[in-house]
Amino acid sequence: MAHTMSTQALILAAGRGERMRPLTDQCPKPLLQVRGKPLIAWHLENLARAGVQDVVINTAWLEEQFAPTLGDGRAFGLRIRYSHEGARFGGALETAGGIATALPLLSDAPFWLVAGDVFIPEFVFPAADAARFASSNALAHIYLVPNPPHNPKGDFGISPSGLALPTDATQFTYSTLGLYRPALFKHTPAGQKAALAPLLRQAMQDGQVTAGLYSGPWTDVGTPERLAELNATR
Repeated sequence: MAHTMSTQALILAAGRGERMRPLTDQCPKPLLQVRGKPLIAWHLENLARAGVQDVVINTAWLEEQFAPTLGDGRAFGLRIRYSHEGARFGGALETAGGIATALPLLSDAPFWLVAGDVFIPEFVFPAADAARFASSNALAHIYLVPNPPHNPKGDFGISPSGLALPTDATQFTYSTLGLYRPALFKHTPAGQKAALAPLLRQAMQDGQVTAGLYSGPWTDVGTPERLAELNATR
């Protein structure tokens, strides 16, 4: 089929979740319960609703818990495959390293990317955005959110024409959500640690990253307090 829109996604779920200890001593952060289901399940349900078919989840910390909890994806109407960094490389490979290592499990086409430890329950993975991205020359389209208290200075700006800016007078926070082309990672070796931010900044300087501002509910579930807050409010 022609990939006019993205029907595949990669969910990043390899991290240790240090700031979430002791909760993450026995359970990987993306599998912690939020409002009655694993945090990562919210993404899986929304991806399935958006018509995404193939999802790859990269894992490292307590990775043996993912498949028994989520299965092969059929329960969500998806096909889930796993990129086990722990078993293969002894630990997490950071964001870009994890993506580069998982790419062989995806087709050579744009894909959705989201971190397994953010809660963004109303994000619909819009097909119109995926189609627009597929027909553009951009290497990435990222979603920024208003700055939370723990990141007051933000990460990136947005130009009037919708380009992501590495620095700007007004900056927003990277939501961890975006559309990406495999080409962004062509110089990132699989199986080695590598960070995403330097790749994004370089591509932004080259005018190859677009951005949108998302103002729906978004939480970086980075501390036990934030998790408790989510579970206390419906």
